[in-house]
Amino acid sequence: MAIIDKIKAKAKSNVMHIVLPEGDEPRTVKAASIIVEQGLAKLTLLGNPEKIKEVAAGASLEGIEIIDPATSEKCAEYAATLYELRKAKGMTEEKAAATVKDPMYYGIMMVKAGEADGLVSGAIHSTGDMLRPALQIIKSKPGIKTVSSCFLMESPNKEYGDDGIMIFADCAVNIDPDAEALANIALGAADSARSLAGIEPRVAMLSFSTKGSAKHDQVTKVQEATRIAKEMAPDLMLDGELQLDAALVEKVGQLKAPGSAVAGHANTLVFPSLEAGNIGYKLVQRLGNAEAYGPILQGIAKPCNDLSRGCSVEDIVATVAITAAQAQG
Repeated sequence: MAIIDKIKAKAKSNVMHIVLPEGDEPRTVKAASIIVEQGLAKLTLLGNPEKIKEVAAGASLEGIEIIDPATSEKCAEYAATLYELRKAKGMTEEKAAATVKDPMYYGIMMVKAGEADGLVSGAIHSTGDMLRPALQIIKSKPGIKTVSSCFLMESPNKEYGDDGIMIFADCAVNIDPDAEALANIALGAADSARSLAGIEPRVAMLSFSTKGSAKHDQVTKVQEATRIAKEMAPDLMLDGELQLDAALVEKVGQLKAPGSAVAGHANTLVFPSLEAGNIGYKLVQRLGNAEAYGPILQGIAKPCNDLSRGCSVEDIVATVAITAAQAQG
């Protein structure tokens, strides 16, 4: 069974409530109909009801809640909460009242208030448009200082990872994380490996060096991140710094990092920069014919996930299923 089918089965086992702020976007509405039909989540679409019905173009809206933030009776309550949360940052009552009428902020407030379990957006918004209110209002998990992202990868080559299943992080959020941020990304990726992929993480902190084979500030950063991550999670199977071949290929791992429990067997790859991570996942996806699900946000207190603006209907369905699975805790 493909990993996304396992995630969908998990989502169906305990149905969560997901809010979609881009409620009048055609792909989103079509995906919503499929999600509810398949029993993957309870859904709320945000937007003008008439516009939503117009773009539905025959797709069923049965069983889907529709809320117009511009006229919702919850706006006053949400505005008061937002003002209290952000007044130290210059938020005024008037600005809060206007802000919560933005579907993105309204959706985030639903999640903050516990009236939805998670949020999915990004078909017509940038990552920043979603991440900004999520970080301002929902914030990170206790003990995690860096919100990051991962991709859930499924390769047809079953030799690597856990039967072809791997986690790649960070590929979408942190451009040049320092050692502490990189350690937080590693812990988030390990959590994603367990909660989403159902695998016990073996985390490789990647570099162009293995165990001091090269000297450079970028190598030192990964070595320091490895030390911090081990202090934060001493029971986590994690090692670094490792070159990619040492992380994945058993013979190379034994040669370059003898005695390592991770080298040659990694299933969770932590890239030293966004540049490396973004290029890496796309190489595996395009040249290795792997399925790439994400970006999936990790380290945030409640699940909020981003879509590519080029996403398909099935991409939205898959991301909602992933978000619902995250929401189950």
